[in-house]
Amino acid sequence: MADKPKRPLSAYMIWLNSAREQIKRENPGIKVTEVAKRGGELWRGMKDKSEWEAKAAKAKDDYDRAVKDYEANGGGGGGATANGAKKRAKPAKKAAKKSKKDESDDDDEDESE
Repeated sequence: MADKPKRPLSAYMIWLNSAREQIKRENPGIKVTEVAKRGGELWRGMKDKSEWEAKAAKAKDDYDRAVKDYEANGGGGGGATANGAKKRAKPAKKAAKKSKKDESDDDDEDESE
């Protein structure tokens, strides 16, 4: 059985992958985080994103088809992980401890009764 298909990239990520090298060329020595920041600025400033949105829509359609094929071939419904072991349910979260301010508010209420 094949692995579950990976989720498709967004229009922004498809664009960023194509623009990353140009951003690096224009800004030599730029850090990875700064490349992403600069990419975000350029993306927000773009007027026509239709090319990238169309590519993202096609990727989403391909992904949807791949997921249907995956599920039709027995994937996804067994409740088991890739190595065959069943996942355990996460334990319930414990109640949050009261802060000192909350405790003092509770004390004030007790005194007024």
